[in-house]
Amino acid sequence: MEYGINEILKILPHKYPFLMVDKIIDGEEGKWALGIKNLTINEEFFHGHFQGRPIMPAVLILEAMAQTGAIAILAKEPKKLAVFTSLKNAKFKKMLVPGDRLEIKTEMIDKKLNVGFAKSQVKVDGKLAATAEFSFAIIDK
Repeated sequence: MEYGINEILKILPHKYPFLMVDKIIDGEEGKWALGIKNLTINEEFFHGHFQGRPIMPAVLILEAMAQTGAIAILAKEPKKLAVFTSLKNAKFKKMLVPGDRLEIKTEMIDKKLNVGFAKSQVKVDGKLAATAEFSFAIIDK
């Protein structure tokens, strides 16, 4: 499974500046996805988050994880939306800064009716930067 930005825009309702995935480089529809987010100093959030020492806000790291999972699950359900409903075991091990290339792998753990459960990790240069588990509701657009 590979998607460029134009395919991602068809799947997710998010648009700039809230789109946190640049492309999907691997995955299996409905099961998992490996996404890429390239951080540049031009990201809107760097202009106000720790000026002089820009880092990506933790909440946006979580959003990137969730969007990667939403792409995996919604690729098979194009008339649906995935809405973040819970979060647990989030851990941040490295500050993410301009110039980093985030590799975001999100795997679906389970899906029951209209609720999905996932686990995700973010790596930079092969080193673990963040992990989390979350759930989401799958609703009609």
